[in-house]
Order: sequence, then structure tokens, then C-alpha cells
Amino acid sequence: MSFVRFLARPMLASSFVLAGVDKLKNADDTAAQLSPLLRRASESLPFPADEKLLARLIGGTQIGAGLCFALGKSARMAAGVLAVISALNAFVEWRSADISTKEGRQTRRNQLLKNMTLTGGVLLASVDTAGKPSLAWRAEHLAADARKSAGHLAADVKKSTGKQLKRADKTVRKAVDHAVGA
Repeated sequence: MSFVRFLARPMLASSFVLAGVDKLKNADDTAAQLSPLLRRASESLPFPADEKLLARLIGGTQIGAGLCFALGKSARMAAGVLAVISALNAFVEWRSADISTKEGRQTRRNQLLKNMTLTGGVLLASVDTAGKPSLAWRAEHLAADARKSAGHLAADVKKSTGKQLKRADKTVRKAVDHAVGA
């Protein structure tokens, strides 16, 4: 891991870990923010949505994914989870912000900008391969190598089979000539 990643991951993750702790401590406030969104979603769900439980689940997920990201353990997957949570958080905070005053609108705009910035940061981190080829690149090149090897193998088999057919043909001709001449 490079020095920049060593510093940047914990710095970026700290915001998510602290927000997750805050969500766990203040699950009632988070549940109140989630309530309007969950009311609409719960109509299509086959089970009742518990806002407080969901708030705790989101907080715990933020803490877990933030720690994994900070420590570099499954960092790309953790960053992807954090990106989803961050986008959800941006939407919930934007919808529940007080816009009745000029300061409220400015705060709403600043919070949206902060959340979108964090989402962008973890989205970039979710595709960071740390200088190594991605799994898709590796799979593509592995398949190309396999096709190339199979082509060489097929050519070798064809060449070998051709030689064996020629030898068999010679043997059969000799046997026929010997049988005819006998």
C-alpha cells in the first residue's frame, strides 16, 4: 500500500465512522429523518419497516465499512458500501433539511455538497486497484491467453495427427502392395 493510500483511507473513513457512531447514539433522530422515506417504501415492502432498527443498521454498517476501508481490508467493497450509504444520507438530509430561512437553505446546500463530495471520494476509492490490474482486466487477459494456448494446442494436434495419418497411409499402402504382390 502506498503512503498516500495509507494516509488517505483513514482520513476519508473517519467521517463515516463518526457519522455511524452518531447514528447509533441518536437512533431516534436518524429514525425521524428516515421516516418520510420509509413510509413510502414500506407500502411496497411485504413487512413493516422499523425506522429505529434501520437507523441502527445503517450506523453499524457505516462503522464496519468505514473501519474496513480505513484498514484496507476489502477496501473496494467497503468503499462501495460507503458510497451507497453516503448517497442515501445525502438524499435523506436534503429532504429533511429546514429551508424556511436563508441560513437553512445555505446549510442544506453545504450539507448536500459535503455528502456529494464524500460520495465521489468513496466512489473513486471503490474502483482504485492500487496499481494492480482489475479483476475484469485479469479475466479478459486470462481468456485471451487461454484462446492463444488453445490455438497453439490445436495446431500441434493437427500437425501431429497429420503426421500419424501419413504414416498410417504409408503402412496401409505397403500392406496393400504386399497383399497384391503376394
